[in-house]
Amino acid sequence: MPGFEIFDDSEKQQIAEVMESGFTFRYNFDGMRNDVWKARELESMICETLQVKHAHLVSSGTNALSTALASAGIGAGDEVIVPPFTFVASVEAIVLAGAIPVFAEIDETLTLSPEGIEAVITPKTKAVNFVHMCGSMGKMDEIKALCDKHDLILLEDACQATGATYKGKALGTIGHVGALSFDSVKTVSCGEGGAILTNDDTIYNNAHMYSDHGHDHIGMDRGAEGHPIMGSNYRISEMNAAVGVAQWKKLDRILDIQRRNKKALKDALAQYPEVSFREIPDEAGDNAGFLSFFLPDEARAKEVVAALGAAGVPAVFYWYGNNWHYFKNWTHIQQMKGPAKLPIELIIDRPDYTQVETPKSDAIMSRAISMLIQLSWSNEDIQARIDAFDKVFKR
Repeated sequence: MPGFEIFDDSEKQQIAEVMESGFTFRYNFDGMRNDVWKARELESMICETLQVKHAHLVSSGTNALSTALASAGIGAGDEVIVPPFTFVASVEAIVLAGAIPVFAEIDETLTLSPEGIEAVITPKTKAVNFVHMCGSMGKMDEIKALCDKHDLILLEDACQATGATYKGKALGTIGHVGALSFDSVKTVSCGEGGAILTNDDTIYNNAHMYSDHGHDHIGMDRGAEGHPIMGSNYRISEMNAAVGVAQWKKLDRILDIQRRNKKALKDALAQYPEVSFREIPDEAGDNAGFLSFFLPDEARAKEVVAALGAAGVPAVFYWYGNNWHYFKNWTHIQQMKGPAKLPIELIIDRPDYTQVETPKSDAIMSRAISMLIQLSWSNEDIQARIDAFDKVFKR
């Protein structure tokens, strides 16, 4: 990843088809578009590849999360369990839905642990926002069983894990509803875009209406459509969907390259005793967008990150100090700062996020490093990284 590394004429051809024969708006205008429907085409491709009943495209991964929450009936006052290691959008979407994020511990899968989830369940808990970070999954059998036991909605944030699977099932399709992201730096890129995945007819119908001002999309006259629910404007454009059509056709190729490149680096790192690797419950299903590993302690992890940078190795992430991906660095979330009063401020017994502590997660993330696996690497690029490892790591 990211998919833009292998943009070529196929993306241009798909866009040209919209410009020359179609229309940029994803709905209606039937007479002007000559049966060119790129959003519909991409949704059908996603359903076929991921073996899911419904896929609905929206304008971003964040909007996919917002739509998934609303469509599954998660809203005002509902508690939603979320990991401290995630992209900030996972939490923002919950807050803006009027729901209450509740942080739980992760394990060495770098995702929520079953024990962490169980420890924070209350009578107000409505859902688990399970985030498949860095292209891989958690202990999904245990997670799903736990959600079923407590009658919780399992929302899978698979925005960083397009194409990944667990025991043959696509991540994002195991729970009640899932979300994908197709932004500029994701496995498949539309420039901007996202998708909601579900096998539930009610969630799907809510999703396509909620993301388009509540339109029911019945008939061919937009002005005559009904509005069974309120919604917002999270529509994807045909231009973005067109890029996605070309990119989705490359998904198998992308995954093959990522897995091959990751294996080369992981095999090289395995010789160093101080290195241990992220736990991946189903290695065959990893989308291999990142190689994540651990060092013995925080000091050594920081030292290695600096040394790899000095050795010319780019795209090495120390998430524990990253402003986008770890809760301890999100002062705006801790203080619930927005440009206007937030719904959560009306909840009298809301959590004090300045006092949230996740010591197990801190102990894991302070030792964790991730390397982005790129599609454009030559054999020489891979060897240069392997040579850098030999300079940096202790034998």
